[in-house]
Amino acid sequence: MSGDKTEDGCVFCTVLERSESRELILWRGDACFVLLNLYPYNSGHLMVVPYRHTGTLASLSSAELQELAVLAQRSEAVLDEAYRPQGINMGVNIGRPAGAGVLDHVHMHLVPRWSGDTNFMTVVGQTRVLPEDLDDSASRLRPIFERLATESA
Repeated sequence: MSGDKTEDGCVFCTVLERSESRELILWRGDACFVLLNLYPYNSGHLMVVPYRHTGTLASLSSAELQELAVLAQRSEAVLDEAYRPQGINMGVNIGRPAGAGVLDHVHMHLVPRWSGDTNFMTVVGQTRVLPEDLDDSASRLRPIFERLATESA
């Protein structure tokens, strides 16, 4: 997911509405959902997004903020099991100067990282190379989300 808005509105709200976009969604909670980034930096690049369209962490309710944190924690465990990364970048970018690609719908990125994973193709070839298709990532991650949710219930 990249860019502020689609023709139909917010990219995250659109994912929830359009059936062809729903395969990106890995998990649905009560207040937030987890989805694959359509333009990932690495395989397994996830985002945790509140259902409610709001632009800042400060505007989230306590329940939304709590679930965002819980799903970030669960996403970390899922990524660790599925990909065994050596690290994970987690971040929320609020405002264009901070790097926000979607300005008006707050979300948290989780990007698995490995030593030496800087991809020269991005710099030299102005393209990205990923070893895994998004459908394969979804098939790999969804069952782990389901199992961990069952175990924590």
